Amino acid sequence: MTVVRGLAVEVPTHDGTADAYLAHPDDGAAHPGVLLWMDAFGIRPALKRMADRLAAAGYAVLLPNAFYRKGPAPVLELPAHIGAGERAALIPRIIPMVQGLTPESAMRDADSSLTWLAARPETADAPVGVTGYCMGAALALRTAGAYPDRVAAAARFHGSHLASEAPDSPHLSAERITAELYFGHGDQDPSMPPEQVERLAAALTAAGVRHRAEVYTGALHGYTQVDTDSYDERAAERHWEALLDLFGRTLRASP
Repeated sequence: MTVVRGLAVEVPTHDGTADAYLAHPDDGAAHPGVLLWMDAFGIRPALKRMADRLAAAGYAVLLPNAFYRKGPAPVLELPAHIGAGERAALIPRIIPMVQGLTPESAMRDADSSLTWLAARPETADAPVGVTGYCMGAALALRTAGAYPDRVAAAARFHGSHLASEAPDSPHLSAERITAELYFGHGDQDPSMPPEQVERLAAALTAAGVRHRAEVYTGALHGYTQVDTDSYDERAAERHWEALLDLFGRTLRASP
């Protein structure tokens, strides 16, 4: 059984210092790097456990606080379980932070995180994997387009508005992507309707991007997040199978 070490770290950025969580196998070896973009609820025990699970599979995983400009995580005080009532109270406070994280500032942060992760002794000298959830799915897609030479694979789960008609929609980065991609959409997720799923697939296909997109039947937005009412164990485990398959084929994991 792989022993995982998790620690709080600080990542210097172009705009300050981001607090983050780093998880890696505690074996003294260098492992493929993974950048894990958080959902809108931010860094919390449930997300750290996801980073730990990835680390246990042989990866050095960096989970940065995307809202660090508003303060260290947790930026908002979160309950142990986020139900419908808690979500309704939190969303109005979260939306301004999501809207305030522009694509430009987010990609400056991506550059800082990728640079910091690559310099760590726990990280192998090779292109990394990226995964993202909810708003983090858009950040993962943008990261693959912004830094094609540094990203070998990227996955996104229950992403919101990945292929909208906005002039800065994430899918418009398709022509710059060289990584292999995976998408896990929930068919009960109104933030990624069928027309956007189709528009995303068409853009990636036209750009010649290697990708696979699956629609998870019965899955809500946020189906991977165990500390919310949206959690779906079957869909979450399917996500783990797809994620580890992608990274296992494209990144140099330890034996």
